[in-house]
Amino acid sequence: MRHFDAHAETVEPVIRTGAGARARKVKLILMDVDGVLTDGRIIFDDTPGEMKFFDAQDGVGVRLAERVGLKFGIITGRESQALERRCREIGITELHQRSLKKIVAYEKILASHKLKDEDVAFMGDDIVDAPVLKRVGFAVTVPNAVPQVRRLAHFVTSRAGGRGAVRQALDFILKVQNRWGDATRGYA
Repeated sequence: MRHFDAHAETVEPVIRTGAGARARKVKLILMDVDGVLTDGRIIFDDTPGEMKFFDAQDGVGVRLAERVGLKFGIITGRESQALERRCREIGITELHQRSLKKIVAYEKILASHKLKDEDVAFMGDDIVDAPVLKRVGFAVTVPNAVPQVRRLAHFVTSRAGGRGAVRQALDFILKVQNRWGDATRGYA
């Protein structure tokens, strides 16, 4: 019997020229949710809520990066109590839901943190994420993103959204910033 490993990497991530230099400047990581932190499926049942599937390794990645001072935020077009719970669990307080024009939320976040575009990474997977991906210093996406978004990305993970893609991007950022040792101290 063959064991399936959801995190098995059969291909390498796509790392465009200059991606490392861009990732070294990152202070704030912003993310979309559906298709990035989750696999993109939205499950409705007979209750008013919805179910989303989050990857535990993504959560650990966020916590590791927070240990060395990186900040996080979410910009999503949907609203979800499940997302609010997940953000509380992993310490993300910058949460912008029902943001259909994500660039508006992005500009507010930039101003409130007094950051420049080059200080920010954004991870998105669909056309509504393109305006932010075009602005940030380090644009990240997943392999199943729409083609227009894959073309904008400096880094395309080999892992799918909701399957450790966020963790893979965060590990890359921590390593090029030479903060991996500090982030994992006491664990590895």
